[in-house]
Amino acid sequence: MNQDNEGLDFSTVIASTVHDMKNTLSALIQAHGQWVASLPEAHRTGDEQGVIEHEFSHLNGMLVQLLGLYKLGVNQLPICPDYHELDDFIEAQLAIHQDVLKHRDILATWRIDIDNPLGFFDRELVGSVISNVLTNAIRFACHALLISIEEEGEQLVISVNDDGPGYPQRMLERQEDYVQGIDPLTGSTGLGLYFAARIAALHELDGVNGRIEISNGGALGGGLFRLYLP
Repeated sequence: MNQDNEGLDFSTVIASTVHDMKNTLSALIQAHGQWVASLPEAHRTGDEQGVIEHEFSHLNGMLVQLLGLYKLGVNQLPICPDYHELDDFIEAQLAIHQDVLKHRDILATWRIDIDNPLGFFDRELVGSVISNVLTNAIRFACHALLISIEEEGEQLVISVNDDGPGYPQRMLERQEDYVQGIDPLTGSTGLGLYFAARIAALHELDGVNGRIEISNGGALGGGLFRLYLP
């Protein structure tokens, strides 16, 4: 046996560790929820609870992304598209963040501007993308979020808009380079957008792949994330 075969591949070690971390985090989230439920009503809310729950969601999202990127790298992330009710999909995503939205006093609304109530995509993969985008939008929103679904050409477009300061100009100017290194001001690595772009590209129809786009503006004037699915 040569030296190269004596140890595990480092990426496999990292993936295994991330998986264990995710299980540990899930247990911690469950224990925290039970502890909060045991508190008197007056102590169940507050800014501290909002911060804890938001960071739980943020950390879980990052671990999901890391596992997803590992599986993409080893071609073990299958895509299973199917038809899904769009209103049910949006409501499910908002339900995940309901407590954090309440603690941060953010009004989240949604609208569907297409006649067809169904969308064809991998619910789990697209859901992980939208959940991560919502976590980021909640971090920077002031008072409002808007999720909208519309059609552009023959593509389904899922948008997340907030009323915060918007994406930094550096990120907007490097739309195709989502892994941009750590931003010293925000701590962003761009991995979330890279993961979203890879998931979008897995959706393909007649030679057209999905894609993502970020900008500032929209109905709420802040960051605007758009996911295009063929």
